[in-house]
Amino acid sequence: MSKDIQNSRRNFIKTSAIGATAIGVGFVGASEPVMAAAIETDFKGIKAGEQMIPVGSFQLPAYVSRPEKAKGSLPIIIVASEIFGVHEYIADVTRRFAKLGYLVIAPEFFTRAGDPNTYGTIAEIQSNIVAKTPDAQVLNDLQAALVWAGKNGGDLKRVGVTGFCWGGRITWLSATLPQVRAGVAWYGRLIGEKTEGSPKHPVDIAADLKAPVLGLYGAADTGISLESIDQMRAALAQAAPKNPVAKACEFVVYPDTPHAFHADYRASYREGPAKDGWEKCIAWFKKNGVV
Repeated sequence: MSKDIQNSRRNFIKTSAIGATAIGVGFVGASEPVMAAAIETDFKGIKAGEQMIPVGSFQLPAYVSRPEKAKGSLPIIIVASEIFGVHEYIADVTRRFAKLGYLVIAPEFFTRAGDPNTYGTIAEIQSNIVAKTPDAQVLNDLQAALVWAGKNGGDLKRVGVTGFCWGGRITWLSATLPQVRAGVAWYGRLIGEKTEGSPKHPVDIAADLKAPVLGLYGAADTGISLESIDQMRAALAQAAPKNPVAKACEFVVYPDTPHAFHADYRASYREGPAKDGWEKCIAWFKKNGVV
């Protein structure tokens, strides 16, 4: 099944209206064997493929999906990847949103540090790629993606951000940007060691939030404790009297559910929470004007 999935998905190079190259093709080796549950979203009614986005003089690769036919400007969603970068799962997520009428951009935030696919373990990716990708750089890239979107059919008054694992943490941080209307963070880390590249974590920025975030978490996540979720809730409650956005944030914690439960290509996938989380994600964006 996994071989068929990868072969069929490489066909998007031929069918993409944007002209994709390697980004979004196949799965990263360190992300475990591809499971038969992996969802495959077709290209019917949408355009999807690689796009280079200028960030100053640098060209940032991104996977972009949008409806093939659209009247007027489109609401924008930025998708922040796991530590594995923009591989096929993330590309597929962008196509799912495009089917719903969004202009969707998944920037390859790790491109300056290297290619996650060149490393065989998660630990190697963490030390060689993630640790060398500063938060400030990521947020600047995200803002550059929004500038590009505004010039290419996107409505900058309707911007949402969603992300998975590493990207879930980035989603919380992005909600401090004035352009963002709403965020949906899938099992993003909330606390952690402060470093030069990551000087603040979500628990530190509750008072600075400018967009409400929906946090989707698993109670059986061995990497993100229930205690850390309680810490984030406490930070939001403390910030709420002066920041109504903090009060508007919500959490959904799925019982007996592990980390990466939305990753349909991995053994951690849990269909019930994944589908329910997706429905709540779409509803959250609609509730907050990203539609």
